[in-house]
Amino acid sequence: MKGGIFKIMLGVRTDLAMEARESWEHENLGELKGVRAEQSDSEGFSITRVKVETQEAAEKLCKPMGTYVTLELSRLLRREDDAFADGAQALAQVIRELMELTGTVGGSVLVAGLGNPAITPDSVGHVAARNTLVTRHLLASMPDSFPQFSSVALVEPGVLGTTGVESVDVIRAVSREISPDLIIAVDALASGSMDRVCRTVQATDVGIVPGSGVGNARKALDRALMGVPVIALGVPTVVDAATLALDIARSAGVELEQGLLDRQRGMIVTPKDIDSNVADIARLIGYGINLALHQGLTVEDVDLFLS
Repeated sequence: MKGGIFKIMLGVRTDLAMEARESWEHENLGELKGVRAEQSDSEGFSITRVKVETQEAAEKLCKPMGTYVTLELSRLLRREDDAFADGAQALAQVIRELMELTGTVGGSVLVAGLGNPAITPDSVGHVAARNTLVTRHLLASMPDSFPQFSSVALVEPGVLGTTGVESVDVIRAVSREISPDLIIAVDALASGSMDRVCRTVQATDVGIVPGSGVGNARKALDRALMGVPVIALGVPTVVDAATLALDIARSAGVELEQGLLDRQRGMIVTPKDIDSNVADIARLIGYGINLALHQGLTVEDVDLFLS
């Protein structure tokens, strides 16, 4: 989809750029020109950066040109000591990296919590929003009292089925009114493998297509439409059933008939403990946003402000 980050290729349905690259290179037995990938470590968390640098590569991956950074959350899932604080700091570093790429460090920010709060796998954006510090009104009335804070506003547009309004149209209307320098959108995504469901956070500077994670893609929320840079943060919370079947079959060295895969289309699979997973990871995203935007804050400070 033009402007979006949703993909169906070679039977694999995924919003993750790292998976799209892996799938293409697996099927074509070689590296894709115009795509650079590198791995690093931050606070004990593995980070994969995928940069799509040419239009040809973008078309092959069905991903817009830009930077995609994926943070693995193994330490958090293992409940290691200080894993949450370290993970929030690592994500904050990723967000600041993308802000530097977009030239928006120090600017005002509109955070958009996307998705449907009534559907747990699709509620990541709303749970993250509840863990985000809103400061625009404070800076407007008492700027000298909060020198370390950036101006942050928050919008939770809901979904078309419950509001009658496209979420992107709500965000664009708010953006026109308050004129932020940057929009940070948080949403649920789809993965091509259960191994990455609720185990990664993807951050990108290309924006997002709301609803793509649950197969209901809407208008693209990106710089072209909004007029300002859009950083998207997403967590894969679901796997398409056909994609899951294909992943299992490939692992077992078995080929599946296309008709069998087609019968699985439209069915979505999510973990049984999705409620606790969403609560934990969305909180991490909210804290990562706070630490990235406000100078000198710690996790303990954020705990205090949100309590």
